[in-house]
Amino acid sequence: MTLVVPFDGSELAEAALVRATEFGTVFEEDVLAISVIRNENAKYARERDWIGPNEEFDLETVVTSLHEQVMDLCPSSDFRHTVVDRYAPAGSVAKAIRKMAKREDASMVFIGSENAGHLVTSISSVGGSIASDDAYDVVIVRHRNPSKIAQLRNTSPHRQSKSDFYLPE
Repeated sequence: MTLVVPFDGSELAEAALVRATEFGTVFEEDVLAISVIRNENAKYARERDWIGPNEEFDLETVVTSLHEQVMDLCPSSDFRHTVVDRYAPAGSVAKAIRKMAKREDASMVFIGSENAGHLVTSISSVGGSIASDDAYDVVIVRHRNPSKIAQLRNTSPHRQSKSDFYLPE
């Protein structure tokens, strides 16, 4: 089984990748970051900061940049990409992600999205479509910063430094 992270280089995708890697360590599962790239679509690439404002679209440059970003964040993860047509219809990115997740036998998909899972999702969000597939569990990462679980655990009044009862041998 594999933990899959749709990765577009955004801060929330980075956070989702880090969280998936933490889960992967605990559950001893591989982590796979997947990117879907609209071929020859410079506007789409610029909107995601994959290329600079005056750069021409170059697929190899985009893939290399995303791969390096993934490896910088989580060197133990794997990376794959797929390419869709530059004029692919709405939903094609989410469809490609779902297809890759199924092919990789994903047990969980970690989505970095501010609005995935809400009752109303934006048309541009792939999160809602990916989250609707029941072939895998979905973890939605809505915040860039780590959760406060460790902080809460350390300040809990129910946590004691040592046992206050004796267990016979």
